Amino acid sequence: MRFVLLPLLLVMPLACADVLDDKIMQEMARRHVPGLSVLVIQDGKVLKEKGYGYANLEHSVPVTEKTVFQSGSVGKTFTAALVMLLAEDGKLSLDDPIARHLSNTPPAWNGITIRHLLTHTSGLGDPYKVLDFRKDYSDEELIALEAGIPMLFAPGERYSYSNMGYHLLGFICNKAGGKFYGDQLRERIFAPLGMETKVITEEDIVPHRAAGYTWNNGVLRNQSWVAPMLNTTADGSLYLTARDLAKWDQALYGDSILTTRMRAASWTPPKLANGDNSGYGYGWMIGELKGHRLVSHSGAWQGFKSQIDRYVDDKFTVIVLANSASAKPGKFTSMITGHFMPALAVEPAKAIPDRSPEVTVKLRAAITSLAAGEPPARMTPAVAEQFGPDMLPKYRTGLTRLGELKTVELLSRTSVAEAISYRYRFNFTEESLIVIGELNKEGQLAKLRMFLD
Repeated sequence: MRFVLLPLLLVMPLACADVLDDKIMQEMARRHVPGLSVLVIQDGKVLKEKGYGYANLEHSVPVTEKTVFQSGSVGKTFTAALVMLLAEDGKLSLDDPIARHLSNTPPAWNGITIRHLLTHTSGLGDPYKVLDFRKDYSDEELIALEAGIPMLFAPGERYSYSNMGYHLLGFICNKAGGKFYGDQLRERIFAPLGMETKVITEEDIVPHRAAGYTWNNGVLRNQSWVAPMLNTTADGSLYLTARDLAKWDQALYGDSILTTRMRAASWTPPKLANGDNSGYGYGWMIGELKGHRLVSHSGAWQGFKSQIDRYVDDKFTVIVLANSASAKPGKFTSMITGHFMPALAVEPAKAIPDRSPEVTVKLRAAITSLAAGEPPARMTPAVAEQFGPDMLPKYRTGLTRLGELKTVELLSRTSVAEAISYRYRFNFTEESLIVIGELNKEGQLAKLRMFLD
């Protein structure tokens, strides 16, 4: 699908460009992001295409429109598309049990279908507690390892994001399509659209390839090395540029790759056992912002972060690729969206009066305990499992990086079933953290989630 590259100054006054550029670079500095690629497109016309910072710090290589980043889980959008193309070919059905396409699957997987894998409703977890990132597993070895991971719930009961599920989709595509899923993607999607996208490889010469970085203890470091096979799985292991994603975005407005029916199915979240929508279709997160339909996906892997936000009814898309694990791409896309579409600007949530200070004291104590590497007091068994001995050092490291806790603001208080959910902004010297906690009737901590503001 073609789109038009217009000179930036023809579509946006320079002064406005400087304001947005300043905000982007300030956020990059705050998050310790070496390089960023941004592309904004509406109605097939590019409103902004720009690289910021460095693709490679060791060689002082700047980011350009040609810079190649890692996709992270944005690659799931392509895996899901390939599954639908194979279903259209009659080589599989979305309602096939996965055991029909994979050998030696455990009995616990008997109720899992391909559709469950696509929508993260399979009940599968992830293998990262037992996975050796420096081992080159064969497909069979990785399946056998993952077969030993306990199910989280019955298939279709709930939504739980699972990279493992997309690993399995890749293996299913290999067998159903008769060749490596990456080769199928190249033949059926990348080459027809003129994309340079390919599965990650350390052996090939990849022009304009960016390096990935992490921010540890006040120092930027190179991404951690992982075994080559783990960079070929179908959960999001691609090299791509922002222009590649723009071509994919434009193709999704027509029938060149996916039919109208297939695209509609991709953006229709399934009903869960309790009748709720899951919020995730076939390889895409489904939502809305201020009444505007939003189809999106984010990604994170090996010192890279990515985000594509598609306001499909507005034909407006923002793409951000970063080479830092500390980047928050959604922050950039929100900032950029609000600049070009002021009606979609998102203001920071405002604090409300705190009429339950005793609850705030408990949540603050829980975060303080985790920052010290200790489990919070009075947790339900489910929360206690979340903050087990193997996870406490990770929470301690992450919270320590935020600096000293200065203030705590209550943002909302809502009733949830038999619990009360509290949403806070914890303001540290380096970052702000959103903390969501729930207390049950016994005063136990029934839920604790946190993410950077």
